[in-house]
Amino acid sequence: QVQLVESGGGLVQPGGSLRLSCTASGFNLGGYSIGWFRQAPGKEREGVSCISSSDRSTYYAQSVKGRFTISIDNAKNTVYQQMDGLTSEDPAVYYCAAGKYAVLYERPYDYWGQGTRVTVSS
Repeated sequence: QVQLVESGGGLVQPGGSLRLSCTASGFNLGGYSIGWFRQAPGKEREGVSCISSSDRSTYYAQSVKGRFTISIDNAKNTVYQQMDGLTSEDPAVYYCAAGKYAVLYERPYDYWGQGTRVTVSS
């Protein structure tokens, strides 16, 4: 069974850090491009970061560039998103997705996780 499971969300103070994990089962993440998306209340889901299956190039939304880092551990079949300098603009449910192309929009992604919630509050 193909499955993506996110973890690592939680409550953090402004300026704090979290590391999200996305672990795959039933398929090898190494053969896919992986994206992180987020959806805040009342807003559409938006692409945050992605990593290419071909050369592991990374891409970031302007709003998170320099603060978030996407990486992959093939041995653990897991993708991470390190999030530093979290602000009041970052709370959302964060989703990972696997697909053929590393892009910051949803359509090319075939598999999705269930999401993990990030809250930023003092």
